[in-house]
Amino acid sequence: MSDKQRSGDDERRSGDDERRPGDDKHRDRPSGSGEPPSGSGEQAPGSDEQASGANVPSARGRADEPIRVQKGMFGANNGGDTSGYGGLVRTVTLPGASSRPYGGPGGVFDEIADELEGALEEQGLVPANAIGKTVVDRAELTFHIEREHLVQVARTLRDDPALRFELCTGVSGVHYPGDKGRELHAVYHLRSLTHGRLIRLEVSAPDDDPHVPSLVAVYPTNDWHERETYDFFGLIFDGHPALTRIMMPDDWQGFPQRKDYPLGGIPVEYKGAQIPAPDQRRSYS
Repeated sequence: MSDKQRSGDDERRSGDDERRPGDDKHRDRPSGSGEPPSGSGEQAPGSDEQASGANVPSARGRADEPIRVQKGMFGANNGGDTSGYGGLVRTVTLPGASSRPYGGPGGVFDEIADELEGALEEQGLVPANAIGKTVVDRAELTFHIEREHLVQVARTLRDDPALRFELCTGVSGVHYPGDKGRELHAVYHLRSLTHGRLIRLEVSAPDDDPHVPSLVAVYPTNDWHERETYDFFGLIFDGHPALTRIMMPDDWQGFPQRKDYPLGGIPVEYKGAQIPAPDQRRSYS
């Protein structure tokens, strides 16, 4: 290679090195894109949220409702915390009301809400008096229903041709001691076989008045599910044809699935040894 060629190569390398520190400033980008140069130190709006919450479902414009502050991994307050996470402190919240548009695949959540509200209005019922709030959480739609209107709303969801939620897959009980005035919740999962849709109804009642209307007349398959929810949570389903315990003995005191139910237990006997009930064992605090 001649000296002249070497000199030309060195000049090209030198020019490349000079351009590298600022090469981002010279990159072409589509006009009107609104994106700042990558070397400018600025970030596109929302980039932090996209980076940190890419896999976290959005709250869809709602304000969650705090019900208590939990200390430790499991919130135990009647004994020592043996989990190793006793220093954890977090606020427990319930999903708050979502704002429109509710979304869903192809806007289906808004379609369901519109059809339900319209059907209730046709019956002379103001939707806001029956639907306490509508929640979209983790891509699921839940209508929180005032308990006195539960049967009418369920029948409307079942019979209206635009809704046709023909199947209720059961009712589950939930106990939130910190949700004052509505500590007991009954949750119903409804499926439309006609339209291939799934929604949830939720109704609440206070501890001192644990009454919810039975849906057995609308969805007969709820018979034993309501008995089980009564058995474990103490929710009384008014109008049930035979509301009796289904798992626990008839004379059992209390409702074992409530969060304020004592651990209790029955001592287990072995040959030459005995394991006491959980609430009689050693405390680690």
